[in-house]
Amino acid sequence: MEPNPPDLLLEPRLPGETVQQWVFRRLRRSVMAGRFPPGQAVTIRGLAEALGVSAMPVREALRRLVAERALVLLDNRRVRVPEMTARRFDELFAARIMLEVEAAARALPAADAALLRRLTALNRACDAAVEAGGTEAMIETNLAFHAALYGARPDSVLLPLIESVWLQIGPFMRMALADLERHYPVDRHAEALAALEAGDEAGLRRAIEADIRDGIGHLLEKLG
Repeated sequence: MEPNPPDLLLEPRLPGETVQQWVFRRLRRSVMAGRFPPGQAVTIRGLAEALGVSAMPVREALRRLVAERALVLLDNRRVRVPEMTARRFDELFAARIMLEVEAAARALPAADAALLRRLTALNRACDAAVEAGGTEAMIETNLAFHAALYGARPDSVLLPLIESVWLQIGPFMRMALADLERHYPVDRHAEALAALEAGDEAGLRRAIEADIRDGIGHLLEKLG
């Protein structure tokens, strides 16, 4: 029986973007946003039908995602999210803190009024998703907030490294959000925004680290 494909993110094809580029971008973003459930195998055929494309661009996109350690190949037509152990999660958790705290600090000089307005709007969207209980919207708006901050420097080499970690940890974000109110009592995004506005690098580093620890740190207990 053909397994149901995941509910993929709606990512319109950009002008000048090839089918292969679009398929890879859409699948990559869907994995990052946690739309590939852990343990559930998906097939090239199912994804191709869901995307309305041939098998070739899907096969190539999955090959690249396997190379990025976002997925594992089961056979010549099926893939799934890799198994997550406590040890592996701890490595990814530590990598997130090291990379993202540094990326935020390096973005501070580029934090102009336009960036602050954009981050404020993204934080409001994130808050609205929390109020509505929209898990997927929470994940996507949170990623957008962090990507906008770290990408403030156009020459940043850290954001692609961070996205690689997000790819590997993304499928487990739904588990992290299961008890959000208990583990995330303080709006760390608001703290980060205040630090950005004040030009407070130490405060920004603290806010980003606390955001990651409060957001996903408790998963170590569940995976242990």
